[in-house]
Amino acid sequence: MIERFLTQTQFSSEEDFQKNLHFIIPEHFNFAYDVMDAWAEEQPDKPALLWTNDEGAERRFTFADIKQETDRAAAYLQSLGIGHGDMVMLILKRRYEFWITMMALHKLGAVAIPATHMLTTHDIVYRNERASTKAIICVGEEYVLSQVAASRKDSPSLQTLISIGPLVPEGFHDWQKEISQAPAFVRPERKNDNDDTMLVYFTSGTSGEPKMVAHNFLYAMGHLTTGVFWHNLSEDSIHLTVADTGWGKAAWGKLYGQWFAGAVVFVFDHEKFNADNMLRQMERYHVTSFCAPPTVYRFLIREDLSRYDLSALRYCCTAGEALNPAVYDKFYSLTGIRLMEGFGQTETTMTLGTMPWTTPKPGSMGIPNPQYDIDLVRSDGTSCEDGEKGEIIVRTDKGTPIGLFKGYYRDEELTRQAWHDGAYHTGDVAWRDEDGYYWFVGRIDDVIKSSGYRIGPFEVESALMTHPSVVECAITGVPDDIRGMVVKATIVLGKEWKNKAGDDLVKELQNHVKRVTAPYKYPRIIEFVDELPKTISGKIRRVEIRNKK
Repeated sequence: MIERFLTQTQFSSEEDFQKNLHFIIPEHFNFAYDVMDAWAEEQPDKPALLWTNDEGAERRFTFADIKQETDRAAAYLQSLGIGHGDMVMLILKRRYEFWITMMALHKLGAVAIPATHMLTTHDIVYRNERASTKAIICVGEEYVLSQVAASRKDSPSLQTLISIGPLVPEGFHDWQKEISQAPAFVRPERKNDNDDTMLVYFTSGTSGEPKMVAHNFLYAMGHLTTGVFWHNLSEDSIHLTVADTGWGKAAWGKLYGQWFAGAVVFVFDHEKFNADNMLRQMERYHVTSFCAPPTVYRFLIREDLSRYDLSALRYCCTAGEALNPAVYDKFYSLTGIRLMEGFGQTETTMTLGTMPWTTPKPGSMGIPNPQYDIDLVRSDGTSCEDGEKGEIIVRTDKGTPIGLFKGYYRDEELTRQAWHDGAYHTGDVAWRDEDGYYWFVGRIDDVIKSSGYRIGPFEVESALMTHPSVVECAITGVPDDIRGMVVKATIVLGKEWKNKAGDDLVKELQNHVKRVTAPYKYPRIIEFVDELPKTISGKIRRVEIRNKK
C-alpha cells in the first residue's frame, strides 16, 4: 500500500531516511477511498479493527466490513442532508462507530470535528458557534445527550442530532435503526481537493479558549510516517494507542498511519484508566505495538509486570508530553523494550521522533522528521547553536509540508501570530545536542526566570521523577520579590508515601533535586496533591496551578 505514496518504502539509517523520504501525492487524495477502500478491494478479509470494552463485549471488522459499514453510514448521512464542507461534531468516546463515521464523512467531503464526551453545554455551544456545526453524532449516554440537547437552543447552525444508542431521546435520530434503512451509497460526483478542510480539532490548550485547528485531506497522508515508521508497524501488527477519540492523538495512533501499514487497530473502550485492566487486555489480545502518553507509563511501571504475559509486545512509543528519563529507564529494565519518543502538536503530525534505526536517548524527543524543515531559533529569529535553548519552528518558506495545519479556522489574526515570516512557531522551547537530538525544555510561557537563570519545568520534573516517592509532578513559577520568580513543585505521591507528606519529605526532595541537577533549579516551594489538573489529552495544566489561590 505505502509504495503508492512513497518513492522509497524501506530505510536503513537516519541518513537514508533524511535524504530519501519523498511522497507521491495524488491529485484528489482521500484516505477513505485511496487507502481504506483499497485494502478492502485487495485483501477484503484482512483484519482492520478489533474492538472490546470493559464489559467484555467484542467486535471484529475486516477491511471489507469497514468499507460496507462506511458506505452505509455515508449513504445515511447523505439522506440527512450532510455533504461536502458540512461541519459534523463527533462525540463518540471509544465506540467503534467513531471509525465508521470518520471514514463516512471523508467519503462525503464533510468536515469531522472530534470532541470529548466531557464537554459541557457551554463548551458545545462555543464549538457550534465557532464552527457553524450542522450535525452532532454522539453516544447515547445520559450526560452527553443532555448537554448536546441543551446546546441546541443557542446553536442556530445546528440542524441534526444523532444518537448511536443505547438511549435515543426525543429530538435525536436513531443511528442503529435508521442506518439499516439507508439507500445504496452513491459516491458524490464532486471530488475533494487536497486543500479542502477534512478535519477540525479544538485544541485543549494549557491556557485560553480552545483554538480551531483546520487540517486538509493531506493531513491523513502526513501520518504515514507516524504509523509505518515511528510506530514501526506492518501488516501483522496489532496496535494499541491510549487516547480518547476527541483528542488529536487518536488520529496519530488509532487511524491513519496504522491503516497505511495494514495493521490491526486495537481499541479498548474503557470508562476509566486502570493499569491492571489495560495490561490484561494487552495480554489477552496479543498486542504487538503500544503507544501512550508518559502519564500512562508512569502508572504501568508501578505494576508487577511479571504477572502479565506480554511476550507478543515488540515495540512501544510515547508522545503527548515529554518523557522523564527515569520512566524510560524503569520501563526498559522491566520489559527490555526501549520507549521511542515522538513530538508534535495538534497543528502537525509527528515533527520529531526516534525511528527504529536510531538509538533513543532517554528524555530526548528524537531527530527531526524529514517531512518537516525544523529549526531552533532565538527570540530575534536567528538560528540557535547546538546546546542553546530556543523555540522549535517549522520553516515553510520553501513550501508547506504535508501534515501541517491550514491555519486556525476563522481566526486569521491568531494564525498570523503563530505562522509568519515563512515559519510556523510551535511555542515549544528545546535545545539540540551535537548528534542532532532535540531535548524538551517547556512551553515559552512556562519557562521560569529566577535570579537571572532560565529554568525549564521539564528538567526539574525529570529530577523529581527519579525519587521513588513521586508518581507525577508539575513545576511552575511563583512570583518572588527578591528573585523575580521561584520554582514550585506540585507533587502526587505514591500511595505508600502519602502518610509521609510533610516537612521532612519536602527537605528530602529538595536535596534530591540539588544532587540530580544544578542546585539553583531546586523547588523552594513544594505542595502535595492527590491529582494534577490536566487537559482532556492528559497534558498538565500548569496555568491552572499558577492561577490557584
